[in-house]
Amino acid sequence: MPGDAQTDEIVTAVWHSRRPLHPARLFEAVDELVTESVRSRGRFWMANRPGQLLAWDAVAGIVSVEDAGPWLAALPGAAWEPVSPARRTAATLDWDPERGDRVQHLVFTGPDIDRDRIWTLLDSCLIDQGDILPGAAAWARYDDPFAPVLNLEESA
Repeated sequence: MPGDAQTDEIVTAVWHSRRPLHPARLFEAVDELVTESVRSRGRFWMANRPGQLLAWDAVAGIVSVEDAGPWLAALPGAAWEPVSPARRTAATLDWDPERGDRVQHLVFTGPDIDRDRIWTLLDSCLIDQGDILPGAAAWARYDDPFAPVLNLEESA
């Protein structure tokens, strides 16, 4: 994944977090997030979908959110063997003893990006510290406005 960079005209800013995203908060922020940059992409996890690595791809105000398969942490060790060496290496670089390879990693590119504004918006979409204690059992019950798109892909 690329890192932060800036030229005379273009800014690339990378947002990274270990806490999961709240699905409803992220859904509310999508329109604003996709209009803040020309291009954004990356991987993320929502609290109510702890096994799914989700892919974010946005260009010119249009966003695609897709199921990109399981997080390696959600798989038994034997299932790692057919996974590409590049993916296994990336997972080990991001590995956390509690969360495995689950991570927020979104990259925004465009002219005059207001990095602080995007980060504040994304941070507001994260699970609150108080929500961390109940954990996955409580998170699974969150309303999921992404379900029509993500569940459609699952049933196809």
